Amino acid sequence: MIKIENVSKSYVKGKKSVDTLDLEIKDGEIFGFLGPNGAGKTTTIKMITGILNSDEGHILIDGKDIKKEGISAKKNIGFVPDTPDIFLKLKGIEYLNFMGDIYEVQADIRKRRIEELTKKFGIFDNLNEEMQSYSHGMRQKIVICGALLSNPKNWILDEPMTGLDPKASFDLKEMMRKHAKEGNCVFFSTHVLDVAEKLCDRVGIINKGKLIFVGTFEDMKAKLKDNGSLEDLFLEITQDE
Repeated sequence: MIKIENVSKSYVKGKKSVDTLDLEIKDGEIFGFLGPNGAGKTTTIKMITGILNSDEGHILIDGKDIKKEGISAKKNIGFVPDTPDIFLKLKGIEYLNFMGDIYEVQADIRKRRIEELTKKFGIFDNLNEEMQSYSHGMRQKIVICGALLSNPKNWILDEPMTGLDPKASFDLKEMMRKHAKEGNCVFFSTHVLDVAEKLCDRVGIINKGKLIFVGTFEDMKAKLKDNGSLEDLFLEITQDE
């Protein structure tokens, strides 16, 4: 479970990029985080994962405060950032072993998980190549494999489908569904509203740093008395705001 309590963040004095955010992502659900560019999605994700500190409020990962108990909280997080261009001089296998070391994944489990994940995403045969030689899609796949290597309880994914081919995107969505059904938490941001509509149990919409809607697609339709698509409803909500 991820609990965000009264969280705010400013980069410029007097202007809040995230403004008094209150949100709870429950175990057993896939939660989609939506909003226009610059709305505060990535800033929120960086605070949840401890990359940034909030100016106000608390963020709890399974009851652990990300500021006060950072290491133990982060062990329960699998994080995919909004860009896969990291550690590019490492070979794929070196990167995955690095992630295995960080998350203290036992050698036998690590070997099995690396083989399972990289074969599923079609990059097993590229593991001895430097990541700087990978295409954008391959880099995205290796970062996803690294994030999921320790089988963390809480998946936090920032635009995870970007650059993935249709099969990899389908496989990741199936993995997200399975992970949630097993009683775990999946929190992801996306600009692909059709994916959110089909995949999410609930969605939250943030605009100009403020959370303006939380609920199901059916809740959204009822609120606006509209039978339109998620895209129509999203545009109406954000434009009204």
